[in-house]
Amino acid sequence: MTETPKIALAGVHKSFGPKTVLNGIDLEVARGESLVIIGGSGTGKSVMLKCILGLLHPDSGSIRVDGRETTRLNSRDRERLLHKFGMLFQGAALFDSLPVWENVAFGLIQGEHMPRPRARDIAVAKLGAVGLGPEVANLSPAELSGGMQKRVALARAIADEPEIIFFDEPTTGLDPIMADVINELIVQCVKDLGATAVTITHDMASARKIADRIAMIYQGRIIWTGHASDIDDSGNPYVDQFVHGRADGPIRMQIRAL
Repeated sequence: MTETPKIALAGVHKSFGPKTVLNGIDLEVARGESLVIIGGSGTGKSVMLKCILGLLHPDSGSIRVDGRETTRLNSRDRERLLHKFGMLFQGAALFDSLPVWENVAFGLIQGEHMPRPRARDIAVAKLGAVGLGPEVANLSPAELSGGMQKRVALARAIADEPEIIFFDEPTTGLDPIMADVINELIVQCVKDLGATAVTITHDMASARKIADRIAMIYQGRIIWTGHASDIDDSGNPYVDQFVHGRADGPIRMQIRAL
């Protein structure tokens, strides 16, 4: 018997007024798999994640998590579903008014109503898992470098030991060395948790490092999926152009004349 996918999308559409963003997304993510979704800006990557999370409601189509349809959940069941997810947001998205440990423990305190001393202990342990010592816990986000902020955001994403983790452009704004550090931490944290991971990125070095499998989205559809090792021999001209960053090819950028 084939195992039920951890996440399965079928025929998912989403438009905003006259603009169609998702135009029939079909995609499956296996339990414990690390899937990376690549594609240009405005192709629907973030909208797709928001639909899976329930932050946006698709116009049509099916989204299943562990075999259960999620597009028609009531608010209570939606809240239960969200406990399965962790999220590393683009730009870290830390709360400037909270110390580092409270940023990491935010979901534990606000969502799980965990006592603050216990939540702080977990936060410090998760900071350790991403290579940050306990002395960082009481600092403010403004006192951290960009790379350290990303590590804190990763610690927050894994604080509740989620079954599914989403990574939204995890290496944006980082130098190549720090980006590779973050990639290594993502791989290790996902492995330690046994989690299913979905990452959206423009960074092909990150995609190659993180992914078991890669999917490309273009004009609101998944146009190619394959093993990460096959990305350089995809046989798809759109994938080839994107992976190698070529101006010439079937993907045409709209450039407004000055």
